Parts: sequence; C-alpha cells; structure tokens
Amino acid sequence: MAFLKTEIEGVLLFEPRLFEDERGYFYESFNQREFFEATGIDLPFVQDNHSFSKFGVLRGLHFQKPPFEQGKLIKVIRGEIFDVAVDIRKGSETFGKWLGFRLSAENKRQLYIPRGFAHGFVVLSDWAEVLYKCDNFYAPQAEGGIIYNDPTLQIDWQIEPSQILLSKKDALLPEFKELDKNLA
Repeated sequence: MAFLKTEIEGVLLFEPRLFEDERGYFYESFNQREFFEATGIDLPFVQDNHSFSKFGVLRGLHFQKPPFEQGKLIKVIRGEIFDVAVDIRKGSETFGKWLGFRLSAENKRQLYIPRGFAHGFVVLSDWAEVLYKCDNFYAPQAEGGIIYNDPTLQIDWQIEPSQILLSKKDALLPEFKELDKNLA
C-alpha cells in the first residue's frame, strides 16, 4: 500500500496494491502492522460506520469535541465522493486550512484524518456507500460542526451549491468563526 503525505500534517492518502485478474480483484484495505510501520500511527479502531447517500448529499462538516475527538480512515465501496478535512487543531500551522480528495470505488483510495479535524463529504455519483473506521466511540454530547458553505473556509465542494442536499441539523451548523464557542 502506498502511503502519501498531504499538505496538512497528519492527513494521509492511501493507495492499496491491487491484485487483479480475469476473476476480479483483491486488495488489503487495512493492515494494522503495515499502517503503523508506514505512518507511526498506532491507534486502535473501535467503531466502523457505513453511510449510503444519493447524489448531492453533503454530510458535514462534523467533529467530536475534546476529549472525544475521532481519527477516521475513510473509503468508498460504491460510487464517488469528494471528502474534506478541515484542520481545527488550536496552535497548528495549518489551522483553518482544508484539503479535499476524490475517493471512489474505482480508485480505491482511502483517507486518514487524525483527531482534531472537522470532516465532511459530498456524493458526486448517483449514489455512494462510504465506510469509515473511527479510533474513538461516538459521543452525542460531544458533537460539533461547521457549516459546509462557511465564508472563511470557502470549500469548493465540486458540485453546484443548488445541488447540495443537507440534513436539517447540518443546515444549522455554525460558521468557522464560532469555532471557539463550538469547541467548549
């Protein structure tokens, strides 16, 4: 598996080795030993989440407040998404910066987002199934978020704003400038 560093420390993109023949393909989507040896990250994953969404559905930007932050390893098993990580680590050189990557069943890329980031994705295909591992359990009392169209972040979600479908809850998320209050 190829482990690719990104412009923001800690956010990593993975490209698995694919073994393909006339019968189909096989790849190892996660190997704890290889993951640790390549990255130095030794976090036990304790929860797997599975999401199914249609075109234009945008989930995020979500995070868990301290001490319940979550690191995530994200992959797509059907369809395609644009996946976004926003650095909300206080004191980080890249605080408030975001990265986005196309993840799809076809390219089989996976994205590791460490603790201290807001995360969201939008579905680019007719529908998509997303799986992600978390290194900490979900804690509803620690939910936090940032509105997807925040004027400070200016995230390019890769589709027209009129095509975006949000949950009622995500439509009410605060702006990035409210982050200090949102992390309390």
